[in-house]
Amino acid sequence: MAVTLKDVAERAGVSTSAVSRTFTEGASVSPKTRAKVEKAAEALGYSPNALASSLTTGRTKLIGLVSNNFHNPLFLEVFDRFTRGLQDRGLRPLLVNLRVEETDPEASVRMLRQYSVDGAIVASSTLPPSFAEAYRAAGIPVVHSFGRFTTAPQVHVVGIDNVACGRMAGEALISRGYTRVAFLGGPEQATSTQDRALGFMAALREHPEIEVSASYASAYSFDAGRVEMTKLLMQGPAEAYFCGDDVLSIGALSAVQEAGLSCPGDIGIIGLNDMQMSGWQNINLTTIRQPVAEIIGASIDLVVGTVEDPKRHPETRLFPCRVIERGTLRPVR
Repeated sequence: MAVTLKDVAERAGVSTSAVSRTFTEGASVSPKTRAKVEKAAEALGYSPNALASSLTTGRTKLIGLVSNNFHNPLFLEVFDRFTRGLQDRGLRPLLVNLRVEETDPEASVRMLRQYSVDGAIVASSTLPPSFAEAYRAAGIPVVHSFGRFTTAPQVHVVGIDNVACGRMAGEALISRGYTRVAFLGGPEQATSTQDRALGFMAALREHPEIEVSASYASAYSFDAGRVEMTKLLMQGPAEAYFCGDDVLSIGALSAVQEAGLSCPGDIGIIGLNDMQMSGWQNINLTTIRQPVAEIIGASIDLVVGTVEDPKRHPETRLFPCRVIERGTLRPVR
């Protein structure tokens, strides 16, 4: 039979309320009583009931982790870092796996309220700002990780400046002397796609001698990148592409190789994210590194701080990115 709070109280020679206070964060209990209770609990193998504790504290220690990117290999790292980071803070993630096309927050908001989560992290670079804002309107402290940069956020936003990354990619292609370049983005309605394209095109507008075009894949996925690049190869490809995501880039690279072409000999490719497999020897993708660990750490800090102070003013935290030189672009001239 499971050891109960009453069993611990009897062994320690204290009241059940003293045991309850010992295991309630912030509750008042004398050092002597705490020591007796902890000794008795250890001897009996007692662990506090988290659900019972939540009735006392009003906190479930559940944090909703909401994403529509579980299909993306990058999210393996994101999921690992978020879950371990939350657990290290004594919190438990409650996963909400959205459909890729899902942009209505109503169902996920309802689910998280049913579980009485203390807060939520929306981890997505494609969902619009209004998605996370709906959580705040429902009274759920929320952080939008990998969200869209704004100078006047309605919720906490942690991520990168996608416009600046697009410009960085454009400048990388310009510095290598390419004269026909293109943007191969993810879904055109995704905020990250829009911003990366905006920055890329802005950089190329300063070089009217360079021919530039844009196309969009149906999803941020290997298959979508492969399909879109296959179409582009049949139409007459550019010399180099900024693919708005590493997974798209790897799909595009596969199509290039399947067509009997080489990269970067015939076509150059630069991605964005620097997920682990991008550095594998058989891929060796030149890409823009997104500092995932720093973004996730800041997101957890913000959601914990907002749970403690729900009136905390929304802020934006941006982290710088940089080009990781590998083997899918020719050298700088």
